Amino acid sequence: MFLKICDLKKSFGEGDNRIEVLKGVDFEVEKGEICVLLGPSGSGKSTLLNIIGGIDQADGGYIAIKDEKTADMKEKELTDYRRNHLGYVFQMYNLIPNLNVKENIEVGAYLSDKSLEIDDLLKTLGLYEHRYKLPNQLSGGQQQRTAIGRAIVKNPDILLCDEPTGALDYNTSKEILKLIEDVNKKYGNTVIIVTHNDAIKNMADKVIKLKDGKVRSLHINEEKVSAVDLDW
Repeated sequence: MFLKICDLKKSFGEGDNRIEVLKGVDFEVEKGEICVLLGPSGSGKSTLLNIIGGIDQADGGYIAIKDEKTADMKEKELTDYRRNHLGYVFQMYNLIPNLNVKENIEVGAYLSDKSLEIDDLLKTLGLYEHRYKLPNQLSGGQQQRTAIGRAIVKNPDILLCDEPTGALDYNTSKEILKLIEDVNKKYGNTVIIVTHNDAIKNMADKVIKLKDGKVRSLHINEEKVSAVDLDW
């Protein structure tokens, strides 16, 4: 098993103000799968993504990638884990404003010794002709493409996407989802997408529905729908 989440628990606050956000979450993800974490606001999905990403620590349970438990890692090992295994795509693009598209993507390449060829990636992203533009010269969709490029250029095992279409209109959202789908097919990265958009589940291999900090259902899509055919 590539990614294993076992009895994961997480709370915030103390005493009467303590809130259980994750209440024993279990699931597994195979290498190369697209997995959608679906649920309403407050269901624990972003907290779960942050723990998988090594940004947050769980109170109980564990996460293992290729049988390596993140809870057993020292700080340097955790830094190496994030650097070697993970790429992040957020709702807000977090681009460096005074660097152009190519330079923003190169920032990700510096973090890896197995980085992808940048010009080839720029063409996959549809950004090659925009590579010398600054972020403020780009549309929202082009900025998100650049953010995906920065995450994927280091060729991570897992691409973590937290509401990647949350700030985008319908058509641009579908373009970004198609790009994530294309990246998954071309480079074989495992993709985990957090979303509250129910339609996105149809492009996934595996759909995990969260509610009140628990997995309410786990569904395997026998027949996936291409991102271009999604509708909402």
